[in-house]
Amino acid sequence: MKKTIIPILALILVATSCVSKKKYVALENQITNVKGTLQKTTIEKEELEAKFANIEQRVANYYEKINSLKIDNDKLQDENDVKLDMVGKTAVISNKTRKSMRETLSKVDPVILATAKTLKDSLNIAISYNLKNKMNSSDLNGTDDINIKIEQTVVMISISDKLLFNTASFRVKSGAYPFLERLANLLKLEPSMDVMIEGHTDSQSINNEDVQDNWELSAKRATAIVRILEGKHKVDGSRLIAAGRGSTMPLMPNTSNENRAKNRRTKIIILPNLDKFFALIAEDKIKD
Repeated sequence: MKKTIIPILALILVATSCVSKKKYVALENQITNVKGTLQKTTIEKEELEAKFANIEQRVANYYEKINSLKIDNDKLQDENDVKLDMVGKTAVISNKTRKSMRETLSKVDPVILATAKTLKDSLNIAISYNLKNKMNSSDLNGTDDINIKIEQTVVMISISDKLLFNTASFRVKSGAYPFLERLANLLKLEPSMDVMIEGHTDSQSINNEDVQDNWELSAKRATAIVRILEGKHKVDGSRLIAAGRGSTMPLMPNTSNENRAKNRRTKIIILPNLDKFFALIAEDKIKD
């Protein structure tokens, strides 16, 4: 019996040993397969990371290019804004000023705007509109007696003498002082602007205790305006020029009272950089 049991046990042990070895080999193969799969996954992960990094770099390069193009576009826009355009043979203005001019013209009376046939006409209307607003010429109770235009890069403000002086007098009316104060404030905003004040008379002769003739009257009227701008409002005197023209430059033939009234005037001639000047008068407010 014992002899029979021993071989049986040996057979069982051998069979058990064989099964364990098969499992071991299977497990070993499984581990090898897992390692292979893991290695393959790792390689694929690294490849995906490399592709993703490449995509990220391409996106970064793309945005960098967009930003570069935007900077170039902004630069071109700035250059375009300051590009000067000729207004006939009269003056040059930038595209930026042209845009501001259009904004101003949108506020102008359509009847007045309809008279503009050229760019020069439009610029005249825009400058006139802004100047009259900035200097509040309504204080003079006669805006129709103020004419504003540009000629050869010069801004000219022509004011009827009845708004500034009494007949045959060179003493400035008190009612004109607010207007002159606003003119001074405008001039002080841009020190590069020089100003000439011209006195003009009609052709009728004059001779009294104050003046000998129209030459003296026109010169004294111009000087009176200059003295107020310099003495009262502190405009640098080196920028101011007083000139008397007498009756030598009439607007109309001195053949009627109406025409002679138009010839009696004071002209304020401003020599600005038109772009700077328009920017100044296009702002919302000039401080009093």
